[in-house]
This record gives sequence, C-alpha cells and structure tokens, in this order.
Amino acid sequence: MRDTDRTEAPVSPDTAPGGKQRFELGTGPGRLLVWFYGVFTVAAASRAIVEMIMDFGKAPLAYTLSAVAALVYGFITYSLVRGGEKARRAALVCCAGELAGVLVVGTWTLLEPSAFPDSTVWSGFGMGYLFIPVILPVTGMIWLRRARND
Repeated sequence: MRDTDRTEAPVSPDTAPGGKQRFELGTGPGRLLVWFYGVFTVAAASRAIVEMIMDFGKAPLAYTLSAVAALVYGFITYSLVRGGEKARRAALVCCAGELAGVLVVGTWTLLEPSAFPDSTVWSGFGMGYLFIPVILPVTGMIWLRRARND
C-alpha cells in the first residue's frame, strides 16, 4: 500500500485533541464579549484622555484608574480576538484582575467618596455604566473557562 492510497480521517478545526469540542474565543458568545470589551475600551480610553487633558489635577486618581481600565479592556479584547490557549489564559488572568479592580474601586468609592472628586469607570461597581463593568469580567471568566482546550 502506497502512502498516497492511505486515507486519514480529516482533522476538524472544531475539535481539540481527544475529539472534544474546541471553542474559538471570539466566536459565539465570545463575539459578544469582544464587542462589549471593544466598546468599553473605546469608552474608557476616550473618557480618560478627555479628563486628563481637560483637568487632570481635579481627580488624578480617578482619571488614572479610568486609563488603567481602558488598558485592561483593550488587552482582553486583543486576547479574545487573537485566540489560542496562551491568549485565553492571559485574558482569564486579566478578567480576574479586572473583577478585583472593580470590587476594590467600587467599595473604595462607596466608603470614601472624598478620595474620588470625579467618578471612574469602576466607581460604584460600574453604576454609571449599568453595572456592566462588574458583570463583564464574571461573564468573561465563565466563557474563558468554558473555552478551555483540554
């Protein structure tokens, strides 16, 4: 039997080794996450840039935290679009960090409002953004754990 006569089972891009279903990070529900993270990247970055240019001295901590939020959102967006196991793990770590940031800043803004003369994206757990900043990382972590390629 020649090598050319052998037929091998086609490898489906939808299955991981072992025949398990493989998820692409930016497909299905991941596509919605990419959209939300993309919108929040633009929103947080735009807000931070305008606030820093217009009156950085008014609330430097709040404006810097909004810029940090924009960087985190941007990295998660990039990771979801890029795909792959390494990107999935990086996005998962960033989502956990984002959730920690939202919880710390949200609590801090409620306990010591004088520390924040102006709000951040994460103030009051994202109250100004319909609480999406606290819901998004939880949803992201659920999707990223489900999308794990075993």
